[in-house]
Amino acid sequence: MISQRKKIFNNEIGGNFMKLAKFFLSVLSLVFLLSLVSFAQEEMTSEEWEAEMTRLQGRQQALNSEIQQLNSDIENLNNQKAGLQDPEQCIDELYAIVGATRSDVDNFRKAVNELDGKIRRKESPKTDRQADLDALKMNKISALPEFFDKVHNQMQRALDEWIDKPPVISYTVVRGDCLWNIAKKQEHYGNAFAWPVIYKANRDKIKDPDLIYPNQVFQVPPLTDEEKDKYERLRRNYKPAPVQ
Repeated sequence: MISQRKKIFNNEIGGNFMKLAKFFLSVLSLVFLLSLVSFAQEEMTSEEWEAEMTRLQGRQQALNSEIQQLNSDIENLNNQKAGLQDPEQCIDELYAIVGATRSDVDNFRKAVNELDGKIRRKESPKTDRQADLDALKMNKISALPEFFDKVHNQMQRALDEWIDKPPVISYTVVRGDCLWNIAKKQEHYGNAFAWPVIYKANRDKIKDPDLIYPNQVFQVPPLTDEEKDKYERLRRNYKPAPVQ
């Protein structure tokens, strides 16, 4: 905020100096016009001459009033500048409110940027990242304008939107297993009709889906929402053949 006020102040001074420069250009233009008038004097009537002099004198008075106003504005701005507090001192006072030094704030800023990167990269486990963020929120430095929205709002939203994908499960085949029964296990899909997903994920090990062997290790990937809906419909609509 202090730096912004200082920037506005400097812009105001710069603007007034520009006005002053324009004024001097106007004065030079006036002198030039007077010179032209002097050359043209012999061709002007006395009435025209008097009228032109009156106009130029009025312009001169207006320019004198303008420069007086500009000088007054510059003086007022200089007085305001002299009364402004040193921005660096303001920063130190702000940090002191939360009981921190510049070094403390620098370390906190580093911790925030490091954690923000981990959250964006989704460096698991998510619970650890939430614990790290909660610790930052508890620090009084997080109340400073530089950090408040990022720590208390933006990073928390990013964590809330972080959805962990279920891990791929490794399963070792035992005697009597088949893909149907493996898919049916509750720790896998709980739905035997989803066995093609296991088959597709292990095509390098399964030549024939009806032939699997003990001690083979299969990867059981998580089902997508689309696959869940598909195989659940198959399960609901399945009608076993009547017993003869």
